Amino acid sequence: MTETRPLSIPVILGTTRKGRNSGPVARMIVAELAKRPEVVTELIDIATLPLPTDDAGTAIKDPGFSAKIDRADALVIVSPEYNHGCPGLLKHVLDSCVEEYIHKAVGIAGVSASTFGGARVIENLLPVMRELGMVTIFWDLNFSNAGQLFDADGKPRDPGPRPSTIRFLNELIWMAKTLRYGREQIPLT
Repeated sequence: MTETRPLSIPVILGTTRKGRNSGPVARMIVAELAKRPEVVTELIDIATLPLPTDDAGTAIKDPGFSAKIDRADALVIVSPEYNHGCPGLLKHVLDSCVEEYIHKAVGIAGVSASTFGGARVIENLLPVMRELGMVTIFWDLNFSNAGQLFDADGKPRDPGPRPSTIRFLNELIWMAKTLRYGREQIPLT
């Protein structure tokens, strides 16, 4: 398969809380993706999306967000764990699109202030990803004790990518290429 354009893999920062520990994680993943010549990436911070909260679903679709998701070949969702689940506003944002997600790869990075590393938010999001038509990759990223992983400027205390991050991104890129080929070359009959 010959690539004619780079893979588009945006990273969604899935919380709007002040002082969020997920921000440095999302920025680190964007930085790692940006090192890959076959990938274009950007950070989509849900705190900046102009979505109303007095309606839901595709009725509140933001054209800018929709276009980014439509253009994407894969997504990374970085989500903190709030009471064993995902932030309600993340779900609200995700539900604003439907057809834009179908047959695209998604990887989930869970963030937690505890030792669980967001494992429960990942577990919570897996059926949502399937319902939206996305294909989850085999690897997840878990960031335990997230407040201690980065300094006050948001820089990782341990320089260099974690082996789990490399494995996660390799799998995501492979799945994105495979699914893009399928979307473009194999009719759904």
